[in-house]
Amino acid sequence: MVSIIGTGIIPFGRHLERSIVSMAIEATRRALDDAAITRDQIGACYFANALGSSLFGDTTLGQNLTSAMGMVDLPVVNVENACTSGSTAFYLARNAILAGECDIALVVGSEKMCVPDFGLINSGATELDTLLGMVTPAGFALRAKRHMHEFGTTPEQLAAVTVKSRQHASLNPIAQFTKPETTESVLASPMIVDPFTRPQCCPIADGAAALILAGDRVAAQMDRAIAIRSAVLTSGRYENPADLTRWHTDYASVALAYEKAGTTPEDVDIVECHDAFSIAEILHYEALGLCERGEGGRFVERGDASLGGKVPVNVSGGLLSRGHPISATGVAQIVELVTQLRQEAGDRQVEDCNLGVAHCMGGDKKGDTKSCTVAVLSR
Repeated sequence: MVSIIGTGIIPFGRHLERSIVSMAIEATRRALDDAAITRDQIGACYFANALGSSLFGDTTLGQNLTSAMGMVDLPVVNVENACTSGSTAFYLARNAILAGECDIALVVGSEKMCVPDFGLINSGATELDTLLGMVTPAGFALRAKRHMHEFGTTPEQLAAVTVKSRQHASLNPIAQFTKPETTESVLASPMIVDPFTRPQCCPIADGAAALILAGDRVAAQMDRAIAIRSAVLTSGRYENPADLTRWHTDYASVALAYEKAGTTPEDVDIVECHDAFSIAEILHYEALGLCERGEGGRFVERGDASLGGKVPVNVSGGLLSRGHPISATGVAQIVELVTQLRQEAGDRQVEDCNLGVAHCMGGDKKGDTKSCTVAVLSR
């Protein structure tokens, strides 16, 4: 088994004077300090960044990091996989340790998005559907409208996702948006695309997060190591293109992750999932088996996803309140779970937290392809 022995993260937000690599260096140093190991013990580096090449012309960022850190003669893999870039790097690093390629691996996700004229993020920007307006917010809005039509999900239930997110974020010192919201304030905010108002759409951010993974020999010597029970990556076309209320890759990834971990949804104590828009979190409740399909709106409305509820979701504040620097997000989700499983989360600590699930998705625009990662961690 592979375990996580160190974590590092910097606050997500506007870091106008920072570069992608400088943020990565800070997160890496924090992870090394947390693991109480030296940089020369790192056997491989997996560096996730999605936008550096297109925005700044930056390449081989992982090598830039390791060179700056004085890490030499080790394999470095640069990873781009949309919003799952960071969690894909985590998946690859774990596989490398399981394969015996190294004993200790560094995973880093770093992204800089607060730049002038950033605009919308879209894969296939020249495709006809994008040119006709099927940009990412519109694609998620279609899913929300369909869920409302099929299952009676209400605007108030969608808003409840953001209200919960802000409540959780108020307990997280590195979250971007910590000011409380009410259902009324969320619904009265400027409309982005019906039914989403602005607080129901995740903000961009600059930021970086890092993890240090180790095999059994090393992890056995660590008092605070957290076990990776499973890590899954899937991608592809979902089964029914007309079905807007589920992603096949969500259900397939979750089922495989639970099977490999030897666990069930009933065992899950905490979840960090990809809440890029309020409807996304509701759909992920259902895919993760936290509630029946169609019940996601009622699940959040009852407080089941809140701290102290049935299964707290995105206690970090999630993408909606912590922010979404694309490649750092999947790594940050795991940092939060490790903090919780170590019982080190302070005021936002989930009681009796023994098993957590990190879920991340990426690449969805018009609804036919995407990637999805799911990891199950335990004390």
